[in-house]
Amino acid sequence: MKEPEHSQPSPAHPDDCRRARAVARRNWPIRRYQVGEEPNDDLTGATTAAERMAMVWRLSLDAWAMAGKPLPDYRREQMPGRVIRPGDARGDD
Repeated sequence: MKEPEHSQPSPAHPDDCRRARAVARRNWPIRRYQVGEEPNDDLTGATTAAERMAMVWRLSLDAWAMAGKPLPDYRREQMPGRVIRPGDARGDD
C-alpha cells in the first residue's frame, strides 16, 4: 500500500511545531452528540471491505511503529484470528 504524502515540512522549533499542529487541527471535523445518541460505529454500509481493510492496515502499521516493534513475519495459515461471517455465532456475546 502506498504511504500517505505529507505536504507540511517538519518545523525545528517547538513553538513552530505547536503552531503547525494547531493549523492542522483547524480542519478536523467536530461533531457533538448527546450521551446515548452517538451514531453507530458500524461502517459496513458506508465503506467497502477493501476500504475497511485499508483502515485496519494503516492502524496496524501505526500501532506497531508506536510500540517500537517490527511487523510480525509469518505465513497466512499461521496468523492468529478467525473469520466471522454475518449471521455466525460469535461466542463473545
